Amino acid sequence: MQTVLHTESSLGHGGQEIRTLAEVRWLRSHGWGALIACQPDSPLLGEAKASSIPAQAVRMRGATDVGALLRLRRLMRERAVSVVHTHSSVDSWLATAAAKSLGLPVVRTRHVSIPIGRRRALVYRLADRIITSGESVRAIVIASGIAPERVVSISAGVDGERFHAGVSGASVRDELGLGRAPVVGLVANIRGSKGHNIFLEAARAVVASEPAARLLIVGDGVGFEEVSRRVRDMGLDAHVRLTGFRRDIPEVMAALDVLVLPSIRSEAIPQVIPQALAVGTPVVASTVGGSPELIRDGENGRLVPPGDAKALADAILALLGDPERARAMARAGQALIQERYSIDATMTRTTAVYRTLLDAGPRRRHQGMA
Repeated sequence: MQTVLHTESSLGHGGQEIRTLAEVRWLRSHGWGALIACQPDSPLLGEAKASSIPAQAVRMRGATDVGALLRLRRLMRERAVSVVHTHSSVDSWLATAAAKSLGLPVVRTRHVSIPIGRRRALVYRLADRIITSGESVRAIVIASGIAPERVVSISAGVDGERFHAGVSGASVRDELGLGRAPVVGLVANIRGSKGHNIFLEAARAVVASEPAARLLIVGDGVGFEEVSRRVRDMGLDAHVRLTGFRRDIPEVMAALDVLVLPSIRSEAIPQVIPQALAVGTPVVASTVGGSPELIRDGENGRLVPPGDAKALADAILALLGDPERARAMARAGQALIQERYSIDATMTRTTAVYRTLLDAGPRRRHQGMA
């Protein structure tokens, strides 16, 4: 049995970490060995343990942490690791060096759409393959000097057993006292790049036109207190609710009439868009990063310019005002997700990358995809 070690030095808990957990879970249920190495005080470690996913705490203080490098190398040997799959900068430097010393292939996933400086691109050149979370991110990696044949775009897959048309949002609506009100939600880690301030500006316009509307901000993050304060300062307490982190995301998605993702920068292929479409919830997103790869404006959702609160509010109100058209867009989105973005489809492509590297041997790994 081949074993994949996923490494992650981030202390956050957003789409990147959720994707890692989902992929390890899929690998273990499809005949692969898989485990995670992550920071000892990270949310990822806690979530892995809560999900009975093998995870090893490794303190990674920086890219030159020799002690962490040696611990990762020892872990690779003890667990008979076949492939190392890295996710963030620090763990990529450390785990790549450890893997190369053992002759193991390295895959790096680039999750975000931030430009890569030529100097920072060295760690990508050391990897045998780079997986990007969308075509827009692939273009960024190639622009940093990486050979195109070594970069493959594979987005996060949607778990069809959790996200599907049969999911009910009734329990969430009951819990939050939403009743039959129109509900609009932003489900994302709370940080500046996700556009929460734009969402609140749009919320003011939405409730002015639809006083019964309720808006949810689902998630946690460094900006939680600031966003809470802005809700109070804008007088939106009666209409906007911050739920904090939740695990019942399929049910949350199903409880919404519209999912909104108003990112203003650094967005790849956001997982919440295909998740919402999979349960049949219409989407409004900004034209940042990989969102336009998923949404065709007017066909399976709505796209608006980033930072444009008026356009965002107008798109939300249009969907709330025409539920039949909104449902038709969501159905078109469901068909796209089932065809191209299921976790089975994306992980079949990912394991094909692993097998290509394992079959090639150390000398041929950098020569491109077979």
